[in-house]
Amino acid sequence: MKKKIIILSSVILGLILVIFLSILLINKQNEKEISIIWKDEAIKVYENKELKDYLVSSNAIIKNKKINTSEVGKYEEEYEYTYKGKKYKNIFSYQVIDDVAPKIFGSGSKTVNVNYNGNLCDLIMIADNYDRDLECVIEGDYDLTKVGSYKIKFVVTDDSLNTANHNLVLKVVNPSSGGGSSNSPKTNLTITEAKEKYLNNNLELGIDVSKWQGDVDYNLVKAEGINFVMLRMGIRSGIGKEINMDTYYLKNIKKAKDAGLKVGVYFYSKASNILEAIEEAEWIINNLNGEKLDLPIVFDWENWSSWNSFHLNFYDLNALAQNFIKVVEEAGYKGMLYSSKFYLENFWFDKEYSQIWLAHYTNATSYENYDMWQFSNIGSVKGINGDVDFDVLKIKD
Repeated sequence: MKKKIIILSSVILGLILVIFLSILLINKQNEKEISIIWKDEAIKVYENKELKDYLVSSNAIIKNKKINTSEVGKYEEEYEYTYKGKKYKNIFSYQVIDDVAPKIFGSGSKTVNVNYNGNLCDLIMIADNYDRDLECVIEGDYDLTKVGSYKIKFVVTDDSLNTANHNLVLKVVNPSSGGGSSNSPKTNLTITEAKEKYLNNNLELGIDVSKWQGDVDYNLVKAEGINFVMLRMGIRSGIGKEINMDTYYLKNIKKAKDAGLKVGVYFYSKASNILEAIEEAEWIINNLNGEKLDLPIVFDWENWSSWNSFHLNFYDLNALAQNFIKVVEEAGYKGMLYSSKFYLENFWFDKEYSQIWLAHYTNATSYENYDMWQFSNIGSVKGINGDVDFDVLKIKD
């Protein structure tokens, strides 16, 4: 009896082994039949790409997925596919590259005093799509101890060896002794002129204020024909430093609302990373404490004179604004980006922002993608002592 059981068990085990080997053989045969051909090309850093974008042909069904392109280098991405009802896994190998040259922003000449001891590379702005720290080399002869004009060239290189050049005339001069010709007297833009030049049926006229305007009589401002006011609510005092409320903000928002003006707020940011931008947005939400606003909460980052010291790339910069806006919008407010025309066109990914406050001091702007336009910083209106910024707001249906 025991012999029969042993023989039967052996037969069953043998059948199982045959079935297993058959399945294995079929799977191996299936794998040999599978054809998946990928494009043999590099992917640019920060490109928004998926597996399907690099698939040339396949007789299997590929499960699509997003490719991580946030860092330069060689990578392997596991993916799944189905062939004849069976699921398999494999590896997609790819390389992410940076082939974009840095950008240099600067004039054709710069003037420094004799014995200037600053970093000459800070006379220009250098920025990159990916690298945060760029190599800056100055070519040409110059002598900072002698008065004269020197032709020099800035050569800026990123880690991928992409290079940009900028020629500049360096003028070394003796320190000014003062005096000289006086500037022409400033001519303020009156509210009457502002209405005539900038106002139409699709626009409302407004102002933006901070502590620099001091005490404002908002009833007089309203009577002059101003419809809205953007209030500076807070400011970060320096890179990595504390956040302070504008000393006139609480007084301004109460008086402006009491006068019947539409109100929005802005924050003057010095954020150097995403966490600081989020901190600024959360500070605003906490201090608003449910206060209703008619207009957006604005991210105002304009530290361009010290840009090089922030060590940001273009994506980093935009991530500051995008995360700030995300926080305020999740809290139920509208978010907006403020910047001048030059920086909107060269530093910000302006098409990615739903609302933009443009700064461009001109009679007619060629920049059209704005919701609010700050067209003058030398406005004059009753109720305010001194200059004030004039703005127009597009009226939405």
